[in-house]
Amino acid sequence: MKLRSTIHLYSSVLFAVLLVLMNLFIYAVFSRMSLDSQLGQASAETVRIAAAIRKAGDGVTAPELLRAYVPVEGMLRLLSADGSGPAPVTSASGHEISRVKPVYHSGKQAERVRVDGRLYAFVSIPVIWTDGNVLNLQMTKSLESTMDTLRVLRLVLAGAALAALLPLLLSSRLLSGLIMRPIVQMTATMREIQRSGKFRRLPLEAHSKDELVEMGHTFNEMIGLLESNYVKQEKFVSDASHELRTPLTVIESYASLLKRRGLDHPELFEESVEAIHSEAVRMKEMTEQLLLLAKHPEQWDLELKVIDLEELARSSAKAFQNAYGREVTVQVKGPAEGYSDEAKLRQLLFIFLDNARKYSDEQITVRIETSGQERMIVITDRGIGIPPEELPKIFDRFYRVDEARTRENGGAGLGLSLAAEIAGVIGAELSMDSTVGLGTSVTIRMAADRRGGGQ
Repeated sequence: MKLRSTIHLYSSVLFAVLLVLMNLFIYAVFSRMSLDSQLGQASAETVRIAAAIRKAGDGVTAPELLRAYVPVEGMLRLLSADGSGPAPVTSASGHEISRVKPVYHSGKQAERVRVDGRLYAFVSIPVIWTDGNVLNLQMTKSLESTMDTLRVLRLVLAGAALAALLPLLLSSRLLSGLIMRPIVQMTATMREIQRSGKFRRLPLEAHSKDELVEMGHTFNEMIGLLESNYVKQEKFVSDASHELRTPLTVIESYASLLKRRGLDHPELFEESVEAIHSEAVRMKEMTEQLLLLAKHPEQWDLELKVIDLEELARSSAKAFQNAYGREVTVQVKGPAEGYSDEAKLRQLLFIFLDNARKYSDEQITVRIETSGQERMIVITDRGIGIPPEELPKIFDRFYRVDEARTRENGGAGLGLSLAAEIAGVIGAELSMDSTVGLGTSVTIRMAADRRGGGQ
């Protein structure tokens, strides 16, 4: 069953059941109040008749007294404890109730009884007769007029329920259609996207702020995100293919050269093997960086804790000096403890130190600074610098400020992108200031302890 039909069916059935229950409740309360009222009136009338009989005295016979007060539709009876007494007096339409076997009651009795399918109010009260004996004055009064009113009420409530059900079904149909309209539009849009391969968005009413329009906005935002990711993925695959094609072409060329002339010209062997090796190393580094970038944050196996930033900076600078022979100065101002993952932060430092090495020939400085509950590591070089208009793009994958010069240095445009990814995973913030011809400063900001780290 379609969702629209399901909503229509369930809402209609629910409203119909509620309507029926409400009408039943109204009928039950009204009928009980009416019948109780009639029974109370019969009791009061019986008491009044008993008082009138006592005032009448001995001059009037019992049948004459009963005949004077018999109800329009009912019966009056005097009954002694042994079941004897004068004949009951009935109205013209109450003969059938006189055939009911009389029962003596020692106290007052008021109840509803049913005789031959008709409902009566029965009241019995003890009275002291003129001869001193205690008799029951029993009145049986028809409740058919009240039952007729209740029958009319039943018909009115049933008619009102049926009259209300028709607009109820129509409104339920309209409501289900209103709810389903954006979903139907969304489904049609998704089918169109699937068929055409082009991203599309839902047309929405700008002034409306209901949940359905909000869902449409969310859908459009999701489509925008998917489109953006799709474009980035296309560019990433294109850039990765382009980057891998160059070293593969170099390797293929040198391998072909060795195949054709390697045996006759041994001097080519060393040059070719060196070129193939360097390109293979470059491909390996790029592949490892791509694999790291493809990881989800949950797969990074982090160990966040408070670490000694000074010790980390000095050991990293020493390792870098030993590897590349470049001097790295470490300066510390204030407390040097920060909350981060030591291995990932060290990797971040190496990325920026390596960048500083590639684009500067002078001393590299690493400063540890403090600002409130924030710790900063600033890596500064005196190199060629980066133009201001290029700074917003430097963390994009495969982006190079200077294409030719970066290739000569062996970069693939993935180092800073990987740095941004690592910083995001460990909760650090990166910023970069650079002046062309004067150098570049990269700042890594992190919390001093776990409370500021938000982990």
